[in-house]
Amino acid sequence: MAQNGNHEPSGFLSGNQSVAKEPRSWIPWIIAGAAVVIIVAVLVVTGRHKQQAANPGGAGLAPPDAYAVSLPISNIAMSESSNLAGGKVTYIDGQIANHGSKTVEGVTVQIAFRNALNEISQKETMPLMLIRTHEPYVDTQSVSAAPLKPGDHREFRLIFDHVADDWNQQYPEIRVIGVTGK
Repeated sequence: MAQNGNHEPSGFLSGNQSVAKEPRSWIPWIIAGAAVVIIVAVLVVTGRHKQQAANPGGAGLAPPDAYAVSLPISNIAMSESSNLAGGKVTYIDGQIANHGSKTVEGVTVQIAFRNALNEISQKETMPLMLIRTHEPYVDTQSVSAAPLKPGDHREFRLIFDHVADDWNQQYPEIRVIGVTGK
């Protein structure tokens, strides 16, 4: 190690270095902080919106869509199956017809399973899925993949991984609460 005239070590390991500090810019930190605040705000707003959309109607059912009278649901049948995890899957099959004048590209339904006191014990909101094929298994697709033209009749299937234990075993109420189309 080299020494200067004062017999003090100088160099990399010595504590007597004079290092010029560069002025630190706070702009990148401010931008990063603002970005984090914006991302959190977006997540909070979209999270609230999804919670409200997932449970329209509050404790009861949401009102039917104005076009729902043109989309009667009929021939309801229910079945159960076991899944690979050993649980039960419940299916509701039926038919939907379009007696209206517009082509329907999306249908949102709300299903109410009731208990022995006729109270809603489980309420689900989901898109109506049309049956595409029956063999080798029942395959479904969204209404947007095969829009319902005026006069069309189609089969549908709704799938439930869980149904409330206190369900009264009667057919649930199925209500069309949202319709998109042209």
